Amino acid sequence: MNRQNGIHRMTITALFCGIILLLNFTPIGYIQLPLIKATIIHVPVIIGAILLGPKIGAGLGFVFGLTSLYNNTFTPTLLSFVFSPLIPLPGTEHGSWTALLVAFLPRILVGVIPYYFYRLMNRVLNKKHDMLSLTLSGLIGSMTNTILVMHLIYFLFRDSYGQAKGIPVDVVYHAVLAVIFTNGVPEAVVAAVLTAVICRTLSKITPTRL
Repeated sequence: MNRQNGIHRMTITALFCGIILLLNFTPIGYIQLPLIKATIIHVPVIIGAILLGPKIGAGLGFVFGLTSLYNNTFTPTLLSFVFSPLIPLPGTEHGSWTALLVAFLPRILVGVIPYYFYRLMNRVLNKKHDMLSLTLSGLIGSMTNTILVMHLIYFLFRDSYGQAKGIPVDVVYHAVLAVIFTNGVPEAVVAAVLTAVICRTLSKITPTRL
């Protein structure tokens, strides 16, 4: 029985990896905005974390990070230097290895935090409010990505970010907050709805939830 469950979990994990890669190579995965790419690739990472646990969730987050590194390296935009060390910083001929922190750390945590938040909500709200717990977990997972990415950009690339956008350094944080609210909040709402609906559907047809 344990072997069967292990095979089932591996199959579901491979399926989520495939979805992440599929989204990466289609226009809906990364939606190009004027300065940055909005994403819904974090949604299968969040769902995978809730259904399969934080270890597999972290692995899915790592795959998410790889797609970010790939996209920003091979289809760079104005701010791709914050996600890929192979893209030169503005006014220089070299990138920064700290871009790997921006590309991977928040994405890995997207596969960890929703799991524990969902478990916490289940204790606080009990199983009768499972849809609300799932919705809030999707929201938190998405905002984890946006808030950590934008704050790492601020702390690691503040000067370069300001130079790229043509704004003074002392207003860079205002620009960061603007991205969080204009891009991050809509992404989070979409993620919250998709997480609740898909997790509830999958929980009825598969025994993956821990």
